[in-house]
Amino acid sequence: MPDKTPTDADAVDATGATGATGATGATGPQGGSPGSKGGASASPKSASGRSSTARSARRRSRELAMQGLYQWLVSREDAGAIQAHLVESPGYERADKEHFDALLNGVIAAVDELHAAIVPYLDRKVGELSPVEHAVLLLGAYELARHPEIPYRVVINEAVELAKTFGGTDGFKYVNGVLDRVAARLRPVEAAAAR
Repeated sequence: MPDKTPTDADAVDATGATGATGATGATGPQGGSPGSKGGASASPKSASGRSSTARSARRRSRELAMQGLYQWLVSREDAGAIQAHLVESPGYERADKEHFDALLNGVIAAVDELHAAIVPYLDRKVGELSPVEHAVLLLGAYELARHPEIPYRVVINEAVELAKTFGGTDGFKYVNGVLDRVAARLRPVEAAAAR
């Protein structure tokens, strides 16, 4: 059996929570469907035959939250103004709006706690992180700390995908390494069972 990377669709099946808001289709950073030519109208299926609607809605919410956190980290603009701007972004209608709101506002509210979780595993000062890596690490740490219903491997894989899409060439490797150690600290039982 081929090795399958866990996604939010797997988390949905494992927990019974949908997390979807009626979105259809997977979206990439430019609003198109990844791997499709001209956009797909049907919900794509994962290797197991399950719909990836929930995964794509969650992924879009993470993309938007990461963009908002990037803006907040760079400008320290008011979170409400950032959120109002992102609500007008293309593809917002396909996002899990509840998850987006929880991520953006939750990370900003808990930034000191999240920094305390990631700083021990950084090889540089927080201020020296690229804003993309910083935002992705904060998102990942937040989901690890506050969303135990999402398996830690899903959290890390989704963070790695964000870093690959928006970050520097090897930033995803750094994000993977840091979040793997954060997961071992925040979810020791789950992480130990997976090793």
